[in-house]
Amino acid sequence: MTDNEILKIRECVEKRKVILSDGTKVSALGQGTWYMGENPGKKDEEINSLRLGLDLGMNLIDTAEMYGDGLSEELVSKVIEGRREEAFLVSKVYPHNVGMSSISRACENSLKRLRTDYLDLYLLHWRGRIPFEETIDGMEKLKKEGKILRWGVSNLDIDDMEELYSKSNGDNCDVNEVLYHLGSRGIEYDLLPWQRARNIPTIAYCPLAQAGSLKKDLLRNETLNEIARAHDVKPLQIALAWTIREKDIISIPKASSSKHVIENAKAASIFLSSSELERLDKVFQKPNRRMPLDIV
Repeated sequence: MTDNEILKIRECVEKRKVILSDGTKVSALGQGTWYMGENPGKKDEEINSLRLGLDLGMNLIDTAEMYGDGLSEELVSKVIEGRREEAFLVSKVYPHNVGMSSISRACENSLKRLRTDYLDLYLLHWRGRIPFEETIDGMEKLKKEGKILRWGVSNLDIDDMEELYSKSNGDNCDVNEVLYHLGSRGIEYDLLPWQRARNIPTIAYCPLAQAGSLKKDLLRNETLNEIARAHDVKPLQIALAWTIREKDIISIPKASSSKHVIENAKAASIFLSSSELERLDKVFQKPNRRMPLDIV
């Protein structure tokens, strides 16, 4: 890609922002890293893809200590080398590591692997047995120490979020990262409205669905394909644009090739009309009852 082509796409990406509670603006299109760093033969391509994503304005990079037992964090360290201030760095901590005696050590280990001295956002990966009070205290301690700037959660349903919010400093939770895509809209029934009432943004993981039959169903859907043809883009770009149609959702697709990174970034320039959204609602219906939270 030429510098002008990169700049043109970046300008579109940078127009789509989500505002966090402290006023920080983050790109609505970020980058996921699940399974990255695990295959030595793919590392160079993965690093180059994530760097290209930064070039294109997709500044949020989401990783976790669980991903490849730290290999993903190590790979991300190479991506952000010399570019730390460009990136909004997110990592996630195992549920068994969020006690007061272990969360500092877990965070320090992530910081060492990432070769940085702070995280922009630190998330509880999913709920475990450690009480929320202890997790919150640990997160707040890390904030005071400057090791993290913000904290949040992942894979928490509305009951968990209500309990978290009832605890002292629980309302300092900045985001909830959950699975969300056209084929999985359960959070729209109660969790998403609850978070919106409290100005808690959502990070959508697996925004293009997992590989397998569900993704194939998306790709084969005639309505999705018709809308894609009308915009002269690919069906999955429409699916990705759909996830960021509101201003409080950050979508983190994974792309391990430059081609897919560019396609993802170009989704920022796609705005779906009300009639197109209605057509998608007919084939990918909104939930009319409470549904269990999808987790992978």
